[in-house]
Amino acid sequence: MFGCCVAGRLLQTNLQQIDETKAAFELPAAESINHVCVFLLGTVPFPDGYGATVHFFWPGKGFQLLGMLSNEKPSAIFRLRGNFVSQSSSSQAAFSNPAQPATGTGVTAVLGLSIEPLSQILEQVSTLSSSVSKPTPSSSDATILAEKVAKHLKGASLSPDSMIPMSVIAKWYDSFLSKARVGGIGFLDRQE
Repeated sequence: MFGCCVAGRLLQTNLQQIDETKAAFELPAAESINHVCVFLLGTVPFPDGYGATVHFFWPGKGFQLLGMLSNEKPSAIFRLRGNFVSQSSSSQAAFSNPAQPATGTGVTAVLGLSIEPLSQILEQVSTLSSSVSKPTPSSSDATILAEKVAKHLKGASLSPDSMIPMSVIAKWYDSFLSKARVGGIGFLDRQE
């Protein structure tokens, strides 16, 4: 159902099922990982109303939520370098796993997936996004975003001279927020 790709490595499909709703990928030599991509293989979709949370386990730091996957958002790329994986090789020893034999291959991290109802996932992800500091967009970024949002609203079958009932705007707004919560604002780039 899932695949995993670490930049510069072969595609991983060796998912280890833990129970009916949880699975994991082992990521050997994790200290060299910059980014990881997780995706649905496309063979089995999630049941309606379900998705998966994506977690990263670094020995000594425990599991931390990275994000989510759903039928509407079937893939995601996560940056690990600087967030979980140290940028200096001297700190590798601090994260070493004493249970793992010293084979010279470094730390083995785990990428965990948990299938859950979308309502629970969105709640978890919303706390994640509010706890992550985001750079302040420049005024040109804000202008570009505003133009994309306006084009999205205009695409809701509105003519320039039509009177727009508030119920139409409210329906568009609810739809817009739902899409943004599930998959971010990338959908704005996919419109004409």
